[in-house]
Amino acid sequence: MVTHEKALTDKGGRLKVRLATLISLVSLLLLAGVATCVDSPGVKTIAAAVDAHYNHLRSLQAEFTEMYSGAGMERTESGTLLLKKPSKMRWDYRSPREKVFVSDGKDAWFYVPSDRQARKTSARKLEDIRSPLAFLLGKTRLEKELRGLSLAPDVAPVQAGDVVLRGVPQALADRVSEILLEISPDHQIVRIIIQEVDGSDTEYRFTEMKEDVSITDGRFHFKPPAGTETIDGGLEP
Repeated sequence: MVTHEKALTDKGGRLKVRLATLISLVSLLLLAGVATCVDSPGVKTIAAAVDAHYNHLRSLQAEFTEMYSGAGMERTESGTLLLKKPSKMRWDYRSPREKVFVSDGKDAWFYVPSDRQARKTSARKLEDIRSPLAFLLGKTRLEKELRGLSLAPDVAPVQAGDVVLRGVPQALADRVSEILLEISPDHQIVRIIIQEVDGSDTEYRFTEMKEDVSITDGRFHFKPPAGTETIDGGLEP
């Protein structure tokens, strides 16, 4: 995998899709909840509790750490995530390099200040790969998308007392082999690991989560600063 900023180059076609796919999956999981039909009573109970916890949320703010491993490289990035129903999300990366991925539900932008370049695409095109925009709009449910949700006793949680679940996103089975979710005793999703079919892993950890915070819609609008090159397309598959 190439880092998100390399999605701005002509060589980053596959990773433009990865950018939209991974960020979309994570946003989906954090606000859509995990209601699903599974065989294990334990998983059913956990899934129902997580679903009940997230379904009432209108907004979420969290600090995130993103760790990538694959293709002979490793990278760690961090920043702040804002989510707001319906269909709004903003990922502000601060370290090691500032960049922004933001969508107001109509347009999605990826902006790297140091490159003085911004890419714009239709949020609807991101929905075409079953991004969480569809979930946040209530168009579908995760139970229809995540196959074989089960306990993952072979995966150690970061925090004692948490439980780890695994499943496969049916719509992205050609790109994602498995998703792992770490669930806290408070039924919050505190870690997501996305394992891609090429062997790469991307892990997201979330801390300082604040639910139903007041977030103005203006935080999800983006206007390229003066002197910024604007490129249409490049984030959709």
